[in-house]
Amino acid sequence: MHSRYASWEDHLTIISCELFKSGLTCTKIQYTSNMKTKIFFLIILAMFSFSMSSAQKSGKKIKISGHVIDGTMTPVANAIVMLDGEKTDITTDEKGMFRIKVKPGNSKIGIFTMPNGILEEALDGRKTINFKFEGTVPVQTAEADPLDEVVDIGYGSVKKRSMTGTVNKIDGTNPKYSSYRNIYDMIRGEVAGVQVMGNSIRIQGIGSLTLSTEPLYVVDGMVVSSISDIQPSNVKSIEILKGSSASIYGSRGANGVILIKLIGSND
Repeated sequence: MHSRYASWEDHLTIISCELFKSGLTCTKIQYTSNMKTKIFFLIILAMFSFSMSSAQKSGKKIKISGHVIDGTMTPVANAIVMLDGEKTDITTDEKGMFRIKVKPGNSKIGIFTMPNGILEEALDGRKTINFKFEGTVPVQTAEADPLDEVVDIGYGSVKKRSMTGTVNKIDGTNPKYSSYRNIYDMIRGEVAGVQVMGNSIRIQGIGSLTLSTEPLYVVDGMVVSSISDIQPSNVKSIEILKGSSASIYGSRGANGVILIKLIGSND
């Protein structure tokens, strides 16, 4: 009496024929224990290869991670990760670790440091790739993003990347300003779009509520009517706010704002 349920050998024969179509007649085989094990691993390998091939064809990115050390086994932080010779935004952390997603078309991954140069490895389907530089790698300093610079706008501090207006800064401690006769000479010609005529400054033209063209002056956080008595030697910095950066002062900032910090003032 034949069982209506197929044995696992029957299923294995069918699966084997589907995966390895070669024109052979798929007749039931008497499997030995050793044959069963080999065929089982062949099937798993074929399924894995098919899965990897499908992922590559679909353009799905692959996660790669790794560790970077130098010849003294010290983790290398802030090393730049590169793909196919091109710099990426990824750097190693303080433990020398990195993680990055790569496209199926990428073939090489590299690590760049100064002054040690670049180390490269072929991806070859690997998901973990470690790097080791010869000798000692100097401490790598993370590149500062200029958009992360904090700007004081009078009533608080913000990062440049979050601002939609314009802020121009003059460093009053620069030795070149020490010979200037007055604060107007410091500002004259330093910022595009700012006109200095005698003791008058014009940033944005006629204000929306008055006919005055004078900007708002703020010295050490206090609004003042004039800056004529400020000596260049006492100036720590001058910041000129335009557009939405000056809007925090409302209608008073319609013509722009000039923020002045004096040497010895509390930041």
